[in-house]
Amino acid sequence: MQITSKLPAVGTTIFATMSALAAEHKAVNLGQGFPDFPMSEELIELVAKAMRDQYNQYAPMPGWMPLREAIAEKVHYLYGSRVNPDSEITITPGGTYAIYSAFTSFLQSGDEVILFEPAYDSYIPNIEVNGAKVVRIPLVYPDYHIDWDAVRAAITPRTRAILINSPHNPTGAVISATDIEELRKTVEGTSILILSDEVYEHLIFDSISHQSILRYPDLFARSFVCFSFGKVYNCTGWKLGYCIAPATLMKEFRKIHQFNAFSCFTPTQVALASFLQNRDAYLTLSDLMQQKRDFFIDQMKATRFTLLSSYGSYFICAKYDQISEEGDMDFAVRLTKEAGVTTIPVSAFYADGKDDKVLRFCFSKKKETIEQAVERLVNY
Repeated sequence: MQITSKLPAVGTTIFATMSALAAEHKAVNLGQGFPDFPMSEELIELVAKAMRDQYNQYAPMPGWMPLREAIAEKVHYLYGSRVNPDSEITITPGGTYAIYSAFTSFLQSGDEVILFEPAYDSYIPNIEVNGAKVVRIPLVYPDYHIDWDAVRAAITPRTRAILINSPHNPTGAVISATDIEELRKTVEGTSILILSDEVYEHLIFDSISHQSILRYPDLFARSFVCFSFGKVYNCTGWKLGYCIAPATLMKEFRKIHQFNAFSCFTPTQVALASFLQNRDAYLTLSDLMQQKRDFFIDQMKATRFTLLSSYGSYFICAKYDQISEEGDMDFAVRLTKEAGVTTIPVSAFYADGKDDKVLRFCFSKKKETIEQAVERLVNY
């Protein structure tokens, strides 16, 4: 029995491929983006308490109301905006799910979505499985900034949405206040929607202010904004996130959500509703992760890699032109096999495999993990 694939060009993700290779060769895995250090013991205990207190049945479809209320309070505290926890926030099984559900709620066959490459690997399949067309615009190498003139030139009557991601995976670039003004000028007077992937909102460095779409009422009025608790609290395996959108857009989002996941794991929602009251738990995250970034940068000075700038996320990219002229996929594989360190080739984040000979490193690791990896890279 066979079916016609909706994603005929999609195979195994680069993350699964490189992680399997890392396991095979017992390499230090700086490829896939997850921490190898413990998460908050307090939050773990709150989840255990929620289960003991019998919060083990279905949560409401949009999410546990005290958690949605805590999110609304946090949004007002951070960004000065008021969102309605009843009609404008939905809890989801992860940020990637939120992005997929947002696209599925509004895309029609033949619509066009503008996105920027290198791009997180779920974006293009999410768009194409809904019958829409991806319009790819490359970020300007090597600092990976947006060329807004190119964006405006790409807009057609079929343009339905623009997808932005800040802090950016895989490059660590961030959107500035100037970018926000350019985005405003670009969508003004149009029916273009915005999907904003902000899963790394609390992992932004060098005292830079996160330019959340939630700061700007005029942009929020046309936006789906997606977040991840896993990225905030170093518990990626929990797969818990949320989407914030105006009530009219969220109504359509929930139509998709209710017939897919319907609701999310209740004990974690109950725990997070309490844990979010501790503002320091998320306000201190940027400093902690910046320390890891800075430690990684300092350690890598002993190698022949040239690190690019990273202002947020778990990631930093590096050129290897002083080591090899081969393509980034070939070099990443050889690095795993010969040096015992696994990375992700940045060409994997381009649909056409554009290769600037750059690798992505994840620095969201224990000090010992980074030291072990760099020790292997020093003489390579």
